[in-house]
Amino acid sequence: MSNLERDPQETVSVGTATEGPVWELLTGRDVVLGGPRGMKVTRTLPNRQRRMVGAWCFIDYYGPETAVMRLPPHPHTGLQTVSWLMQGEVLHRDSVGSEQLIKPGQLNLMTAGRAISHSEESLSEAVLHGVQLWIALPDGQRAVEPHFEHHAALPTLGNPGASVTVLLGELDGASSPAQTYTPLVGAEISLDGDAEIRLPLRPGFEHALLGLSGTIDITGDDDGAQTLEPGPLLYLGCGRSHITLRARRPGRVLLLGGEPFEEQIIMWWNFVGRTPQEIAAYREEWATGTAFGTVEGFDGAPLPAPTLPVTPIKPRGRHG
Repeated sequence: MSNLERDPQETVSVGTATEGPVWELLTGRDVVLGGPRGMKVTRTLPNRQRRMVGAWCFIDYYGPETAVMRLPPHPHTGLQTVSWLMQGEVLHRDSVGSEQLIKPGQLNLMTAGRAISHSEESLSEAVLHGVQLWIALPDGQRAVEPHFEHHAALPTLGNPGASVTVLLGELDGASSPAQTYTPLVGAEISLDGDAEIRLPLRPGFEHALLGLSGTIDITGDDDGAQTLEPGPLLYLGCGRSHITLRARRPGRVLLLGGEPFEEQIIMWWNFVGRTPQEIAAYREEWATGTAFGTVEGFDGAPLPAPTLPVTPIKPRGRHG
C-alpha cells in the first residue's frame, strides 16, 4: 500500500526523539486510497506532532472491513515497505519480477533503493485488516539495488496467553531474518483476554505502539500507564528498559522502535529523498517511464504522477 493522494504535501522529517520516557497518544487522519470509493486507511505517521519513530516514517492502518484493494503500479525510492496482514490476502507484484500472495502472519518486505515500482490487489472482495509501513533508508544505503523478501515463517516468543512475532530486528533474543539498514525493531504482540506480558526494550531506541485490535493497558517503569485501542499510535519516547502489556479482552498491538534517525528526509507522494531537486527528478522519471521498470501481470494502467506543489518543496524544521 502506498500514498495515493491526488494532492500530496511534502513532509520534511528528522529524528525527533524525546530523550526520556513519555506517553504521547497520536491520533491519525483518515485517507481514502484510490478515489472517493477507495479503501479508507488511518494514517498515524507522519503526524503533525511527530514525524518518525526511529527510521519508521509512514504508517497506514486499515480494517477490519469488507473491501477490495486495488493499487495500480506506482513508484518508490529511498525506503522499504512493510506489509503485514491480520485478515485477508493481498497479491504483490513488482518491477524486479516478484509475484507473491501475502497472507496473515507473513511478512512482505520490499526495498525500493534507487527505484522500484509495484502493485497490490486483493483477488476478491473480502475482509481486509492490516497495516502498511515505510522505513527510511539511510543516506549510505538509499541507492541500493531494489529487491523483495517474503518471510512466511518468523521467530516468536511469549508466555501462556501471550505471543510475540518479531517482524524485523531483534527482541528479547529473537531475531528476524528480514534485512534492515538501521538498528530497529518491529513486532506484533497478541494477547488473550486478561493475559499479560513484560517486554524488554532497548533504552537507546525510541519506541511506539500501534493498536490493532482489542483494548490493551500499557505500563512502564514507574511512570504511569496508558490504554490503547485500535487506530492510534502511542509514542513511548526513549530511555525505557521494559513495558508491560495487559489485555482487557483479546487484542493485538504492533511494537515499533529504532535508534533516532538523525538525517533529514523529504517525503512527497511515494518518494523519500533529501532535496527538492531529487524529488522533482524522481517524479519526472516516473512520468516519462524511465528508471522504475515495469510491473508485469497487473490488469490496468500505472498510477499517474501528481503535480508538484506550486510552492517549492523545502525543509520546514523538526515539527513541520
